[in-house]
Amino acid sequence: MKLRLVSLAAAIFCAAIPAVAAENYQTDIGPTPKNGRQGGNVQGRGTVLATLDGRTFTIQGRFAGLSSAATTARLHMGTVMGGGGPAIGDLKIPQAQSGEISGTFTLTQTQVAGLKVGKLYVMLDSQSAPKGNLWGWFQPAHVTVPEGVPQMGEWYIPNLLDDQDHGPAKKNNS
Repeated sequence: MKLRLVSLAAAIFCAAIPAVAAENYQTDIGPTPKNGRQGGNVQGRGTVLATLDGRTFTIQGRFAGLSSAATTARLHMGTVMGGGGPAIGDLKIPQAQSGEISGTFTLTQTQVAGLKVGKLYVMLDSQSAPKGNLWGWFQPAHVTVPEGVPQMGEWYIPNLLDDQDHGPAKKNNS
């Protein structure tokens, strides 16, 4: 009887602990030429979605439209959003002008903190742009619309300068 009460108390206690929900992130990867000479070589686009579950960061996406075959792709951590930095690890990609991109990483606490303020990014190299063909910095998942389509209602503006909620912009009720 005592064992049942202890088991029941443990079950109630565990049920009362809130589960930590996974966080979703996304980036659109696109050309980021380093100089004017690369202009025609840095072509293509892609979308990469990611989930942070604890410290496990899982990435999946697609890219297409490269002017030459992809060679490597890596997850990096920059000093700021839009700034470069060292690679954290390799991503899986085909050696082709289009395909899927994926990877799973165990992030350090510093890298998790960097992700939350927009410092983590994907960089994909190609034969014709070996030092960065497609780039994209992760932001919290948000609603997007196609190019040229006005966005109605709530829309996303990244707030990466403080600890406030990084979700879609809230309506001002004042």
